[in-house]
Amino acid sequence: MVTDPLETSRPLHEPGRYGTPAIVLHWLTFALVVIVGVLGLLHDDWPKQTQSFWINMHAVLGTFLWLMLLARLTWRIRQPPPPAAANLSRFALRFSSPVHMALYALLFVIPLVGFVTFVYHGRVFDFGFFQIDFGIEKNRAVFHPTEDIHGYLAYALFALATLHAAAALWHHFYLRDGVLQRMCLSRRKM
Repeated sequence: MVTDPLETSRPLHEPGRYGTPAIVLHWLTFALVVIVGVLGLLHDDWPKQTQSFWINMHAVLGTFLWLMLLARLTWRIRQPPPPAAANLSRFALRFSSPVHMALYALLFVIPLVGFVTFVYHGRVFDFGFFQIDFGIEKNRAVFHPTEDIHGYLAYALFALATLHAAAALWHHFYLRDGVLQRMCLSRRKM
């Protein structure tokens, strides 16, 4: 029974579900991966007149994605995930952590390699209100291999993220075990 009128009788999130900050960070990460990924895939299809603008947008949003990943990891360290559902299979329990760790690792490394590629391409980060110029001249010996590595790692991320999404949909539509609902905002009755 709640005795202090300033205290709530409801928990911050339902048992077995992630809290709102974790859910919002998850879905923002998803949206940014899609946007940054599409911009990266269209890299060679942009008209020459706008190519620099779109490459800069890819780099700026990729930087934001990396910073959001750091926020998400910080939140995850401070707020451990809710306990897994008791009805999950051994396979799901065994492979969910390594897949998530691989996703985090790729999301951490890909922007760093992209940053090196961007800077050694002789480009300037244009954030609209300010610019960051590292003063590094174009160096094909650096940007050419890092550009390839950046692309290959991005394809690995797309494959792993697709596997992750397919597993979530499998749990939701076939197994109906509530796994996907753990990462969805709930609609509580007031």
